[in-house]
Amino acid sequence: MDALRWGGFVAGLVLVFSTWRSIVTTIILPRLTTSRIMLLTWAAVFYTFQFVADRLPRYEQKDRWLALRGPIALLAALVNWMACFLIGFALMGWPLVEGGDFGVALRIAGSSFFTLGVVSSPLGGPTVLEFVAAASGMIVIALQIGYLPTIYGAYNRRETLVTALSARAGAPAWGPEVLARHQISDATATLPALFAAWETWAADITESHVSYPWLMVFRSPDPLHSWVISLLAMLDAAALSLALSPSQAPPEARQCLRVGYVAMRTIARQARAPFGKPVLINTDPHPDDPIALPYESFVRAVEHLQRAGFPIEREMEEAWRHFRGWRVNYEAAAMILADFVVAVPAPWSGRRRRMTRQEVYDIFEHRPRFRTPDDPEGVLLPLPGKAKNALPGSKEQGT
Repeated sequence: MDALRWGGFVAGLVLVFSTWRSIVTTIILPRLTTSRIMLLTWAAVFYTFQFVADRLPRYEQKDRWLALRGPIALLAALVNWMACFLIGFALMGWPLVEGGDFGVALRIAGSSFFTLGVVSSPLGGPTVLEFVAAASGMIVIALQIGYLPTIYGAYNRRETLVTALSARAGAPAWGPEVLARHQISDATATLPALFAAWETWAADITESHVSYPWLMVFRSPDPLHSWVISLLAMLDAAALSLALSPSQAPPEARQCLRVGYVAMRTIARQARAPFGKPVLINTDPHPDDPIALPYESFVRAVEHLQRAGFPIEREMEEAWRHFRGWRVNYEAAAMILADFVVAVPAPWSGRRRRMTRQEVYDIFEHRPRFRTPDDPEGVLLPLPGKAKNALPGSKEQGT
């Protein structure tokens, strides 16, 4: 029996050490690392929420349900850490308490970890464990309290530009609409500042979403907004600007593209890393490599820009060749992330698992028109792809 108790002591020591490692790598270390405790916690929460979301009939219901996934995952992590510490200190105290009673060791561990002071032992060994357990409990709670402002600070920085983009690109955001609305409202002079802001934004989320992967699944307050869709829209807008009108495209567009597609690739590679399923993305694609977006969808978008009066210098085929050369750098990563976080269906953003074409059509049908006093119904700049056979995600578009 003594051998069993001392074996429990060793197991408890390993469990306490593993829990501390999980806490340090999750909260303190500014890079993505995994521990078995966090792997099990994240997988249980992720797949539970995904299982239910896949069976909800409408996107709005999915969005409301999945909005809880990030906060619940954080709470589950805290509960798991506390449970691991409680069991670990109880196992360590098992051979040290009087009589070798595990129930007594568990009560002492719980009283010490939660600093209740209702149970104690006069023996020296358990007393040392009581102090260590009490210190561990206070440190874990303090770190978690300090961790939340960091998480929500990064979240608020992310959502500020995402919300602001809806006025420039509609909701869900769409790259061609960014250029069209700026052109029709005579606001193209603001595009350089917009691309520069999104370059900085992309660099910020690369650091924050890799260091704190929970942020990937924190959803926007508005169900039609998504950080993935917004970044994709800005990258498409930059690529279209460079492909269609290279002499007038702001140099900030090229910088936004470069930082943006690196962000997409980096975060997409980490999306499945905690599950032991790293995403393999070509980091040096050839400009002539195929993309999922069909040429016909590009043509409709260019016609949309022509109706808005956007200046176009290149012929359609040549512009497509340049646009495809840019989009090949980020398309695969964007579609992986959009499906992973179950982002709102949007034009040119790929398919969503377990989402019907009618759901996609309803959302796309209600994208806001650009209305003016001269065009109160927004008929001069109609939305492309009104027919159901031209939906984003349809067989025709492929996205």
